[in-house]
Amino acid sequence: MVSKFVLGKVPVVTVLFLRYLIAGVVLFLIGQKSNTKKIERKDIKYIIIIGCIGYFLSVGAQLIGIKLSSASIASLVNSMNPIAIMIFAAIILQERLTARKVICVVIAMLGVYIIIGDIKGSGQVVGILFSIISVLLWALVSVVVRRITQKYGALQVTTYSMFVATICTLPFSIRELIVTPNIQFNVSVIISLLYMGIVCTALAYVLWNKSLSIIEASTCSLFYPLQPMVSALLGAMFLGENITINFLIGAVLIIGGMLISILGKKQVNIVDC
Repeated sequence: MVSKFVLGKVPVVTVLFLRYLIAGVVLFLIGQKSNTKKIERKDIKYIIIIGCIGYFLSVGAQLIGIKLSSASIASLVNSMNPIAIMIFAAIILQERLTARKVICVVIAMLGVYIIIGDIKGSGQVVGILFSIISVLLWALVSVVVRRITQKYGALQVTTYSMFVATICTLPFSIRELIVTPNIQFNVSVIISLLYMGIVCTALAYVLWNKSLSIIEASTCSLFYPLQPMVSALLGAMFLGENITINFLIGAVLIIGGMLISILGKKQVNIVDC
């Protein structure tokens, strides 16, 4: 809801630039109170990958996908993230690909589809392609985060990556500001940008990276299907949208898939099935 309001006043990439700038500054100030390990030269490439490929290219491709197709189609494609993360984690991190994980992802994705509803039309192919690219890039970066946060703190990794993303978005933001008329930076927009930068970006990304540092990337990815469920729930709470039977069924499947994976004690390797 906040994003929709801000994007009606400020161009897309400029919003991204300000989000990353605000988040980077806030995280940097917080990080000054903690002892951080200096990033070794050989690991700098991982910070660049996270900031450039993850926060800049992946999020940018996602926004283009939404613009060229529709939010529903982009959300459905985005729900493929657990599968992509699971595959990359198995290839790069040698995480076990178990039958339980696969089943739980399928159950959760079915819940996402039910919540989003029966999508009318196929959308634009180019938009769907950008959404798929976004998913693949984010999955790759999530695996990189899992690896690098075994050596450095999630706060430190997120902070540096935010500044990389800020640098990447800066030239595109400048171009937008030059060619876009009637940009509004009033008090409401500034407060909204601060909220997006601090809560929706700094806090959210640190928590995601911290989660990846604690649990396997494939297990962490099972929380992704919560996004459309929470969006629908917030829409009902603040916008008066109806809670449908589809939402309830989808929510049960999403939460059920997560619980089966997280609480299940027995895991059967998919190779043995």
